[in-house]
Amino acid sequence: MNPDPVLEKKGPHGPGQRAGDHRVALVGAGAIARDHVAALADVPGMRLAHVVDRHPERAAALAALAEGATWSTDPATAWSGGIDVTAVCTSPESHADLSVAALGAGKAVLLEKPAALGVADVDRILSAAKSAGRPLLVAQTARFQPVHLEIAQAVADGAVGTPRLAHLTWYTGHVWPGGWRGWQLDPARSGGHVAHNGVHALDLLTWLMDDEPVRVFARPCRTWAPGMPTPDSFQILVRFAGGALATVELCYALAARGTFVRRLMLSGTAGTLHHSSEDEPRAHAAAPVAPASIDGAMTEQTRHLRDVLDGSAAPLTAPHQIRAALAAALAAQLSADEGRPVDVKEVC
Repeated sequence: MNPDPVLEKKGPHGPGQRAGDHRVALVGAGAIARDHVAALADVPGMRLAHVVDRHPERAAALAALAEGATWSTDPATAWSGGIDVTAVCTSPESHADLSVAALGAGKAVLLEKPAALGVADVDRILSAAKSAGRPLLVAQTARFQPVHLEIAQAVADGAVGTPRLAHLTWYTGHVWPGGWRGWQLDPARSGGHVAHNGVHALDLLTWLMDDEPVRVFARPCRTWAPGMPTPDSFQILVRFAGGALATVELCYALAARGTFVRRLMLSGTAGTLHHSSEDEPRAHAAAPVAPASIDGAMTEQTRHLRDVLDGSAAPLTAPHQIRAALAAALAAQLSADEGRPVDVKEVC
């Protein structure tokens, strides 16, 4: 089998590809990449053109899910002349180098979270995007969940005035039983569980509060699987630059995989917004079903990426927010590791 069939495209757009499609290359063929493939198939104007993975069988299997997609084991083929967007879906320790290379080649980048394992690396990525003048969108999918898009619009319309207090609770049947395997359990590759998954909540709050986290205190908990090398749950207290406070509770330990309980309270000088997935009919289904309030986020994110590429929208993840959320997540991981409050500037 040819390990680099991207070089064998037929015609100006490759086999089966329509002119006008935004051609996407995925680097990394793991579980999250499969979610991106499904989302690309749901959005007109977006097309999976190429897959890269160091394991040929994984790259070939994922490419086979999209008509005409090719595959390779060479990351450089993900920012070749026939590619418009490079989606970086590898483990985080490789994010910076891959993103900088793709941006340097003039490609837009969709980057999985966390954006990097250090603030210096995310600064390299942001600098490369600015120099290239190409879009960079970090895959903070919590922003694209329907309930959060609705709440963000209400906040923008003045429903709460200036946000002062937030309480976010996410319980998920995801990690246990069975546990994670591989790089997620290696802090040198994932950043640690608090940073790796806590960045979703911290990014969401940074966006909704329109403010920068400056001090955090995180407490990890091994509630269901004490023998595992990473906590299954954690709590984070956050203070923002403007004085607002937030409490975050994240748990990945519910017994049934696919179970979700989500709550968000956001209060400000003019009012309060509140949502609970327990109020939704689908939350009480016999089998675990994602609540409608959070379903379809990956597709919505891909639709937004298309609009950014078309020039009709700016990336929802602004550079200063990308940096602030990552720094807060790294500070929270340090706090969890050392058992003390951490000023975010300590990790910058």
